[in-house]
Amino acid sequence: MSALDYTALGALVTEGGGRSPEEWLQFATQILTRCIEAIGAVIIAGGVIHALARWIAQHLPHRGQQVTTESIRLGLGSSLGLALEFLLAADILSTAVAPTWDAIGKLAAVATIRTLLNYFLGKELVNDQRKGPASP
Repeated sequence: MSALDYTALGALVTEGGGRSPEEWLQFATQILTRCIEAIGAVIIAGGVIHALARWIAQHLPHRGQQVTTESIRLGLGSSLGLALEFLLAADILSTAVAPTWDAIGKLAAVATIRTLLNYFLGKELVNDQRKGPASP
């Protein structure tokens, strides 16, 4: 598209909704960010509920397959690791449109913390998987 086409598109959007294309982009980014954060929260909630159900099953009278504490931790850890990836993606996306230095600094701090958490969580999961199943 040429510059004239962008100007025409901007005028059309502004006349149609009273917002500039930049405002529409920021609005769409905010919605997408909230959706990605919600996905992360659902993954965490699902992982916690699943781990709790398995923990309760572990303490019930023997019903078929034994569940180990390590397998519960591995499942919950995997869910938390995946959720951290989604939450980090949401943070990056929220800073992508018209970032300020303050927002970039906060993103750097949050990204560092979440990356370190994910790294150590992954390392622990690998170590637990190498150990193999243990007694409940």
